Amino acid sequence: MKNIAIVTDSNSGITQKEAELLGINVLPMPFFIDGELYFEDINLTQDEFYKMLENDADISTSQPSPGEVMDLWDKLLDEYMQVLYIPMSSGLSSSYSTAAMLAEDDYEGRVFVVNNQRISVTQKLAVLDSIELSKKGYDGDAIKKILEASKFDSSIYITLETLKYLKKGGRITPAAATLGTLLNIKPVLQIQGEKLDSFAKSRGKKAAKKIMLEAIERDINERFSEAYKNGYLKIAAAYTGSREDADEWLEEIKSHYPDADVFMDPLSLSVSCHIGSGAIAIACSELPKELR
Repeated sequence: MKNIAIVTDSNSGITQKEAELLGINVLPMPFFIDGELYFEDINLTQDEFYKMLENDADISTSQPSPGEVMDLWDKLLDEYMQVLYIPMSSGLSSSYSTAAMLAEDDYEGRVFVVNNQRISVTQKLAVLDSIELSKKGYDGDAIKKILEASKFDSSIYITLETLKYLKKGGRITPAAATLGTLLNIKPVLQIQGEKLDSFAKSRGKKAAKKIMLEAIERDINERFSEAYKNGYLKIAAAYTGSREDADEWLEEIKSHYPDADVFMDPLSLSVSCHIGSGAIAIACSELPKELR
């Protein structure tokens, strides 16, 4: 039997096609849109999602059912000795707690669920790290411990194009949204581990970009200086909606970090439904010491 099957969910931004190339499995996140059930990257594309979002469809997020999770684990355990599952941050969804309970009750010693506190590009980087750790001979339990020990060694900053979806989700009042729109206020949000939090406010997107670049620079200088100096820090960009509009942001990041191999992926749809189209983000993540 093969050693370890690596599984994540579509909140990582890893598509089904990319997962096949990487030799891993991705559980698609379910969405209820106007009462119908959709699965990300199965019967719901990025373009279709944003069209429905912009048309004010009633969209709610969910999580893979216990049956879907266990069916995939059972299938993989026919071929692999262990399964390593890296779901989205436990601070943003109950996916982790559900999976951890299932693993403890019925799969002890065979399925390892990682509470990695990541989402989007930093979750993807954790998956890529797990692939390399597996190649080095680490088992599921060891990889779980390594990823959890380094779970806070990352940062994400996000700015939004519109306040509409923060208002819709009850994160800001209608009055604050109206005033913010009139004043061209662009909030900057952050994910430093468990959840999405407010970080700063700016007048216009240009100022928001400057705030994000300064914030990531501060993190690099204060938290990740050794990793960056020695080439152990990965820098990434992310966006919602149009890739064409986000390419300018990617080039701006590359101009600040010309020696870094910066990649860009769409933000997960689970995040997008709360912030809308046109958002951009910058992130960094430190390699675990076992991969240096």
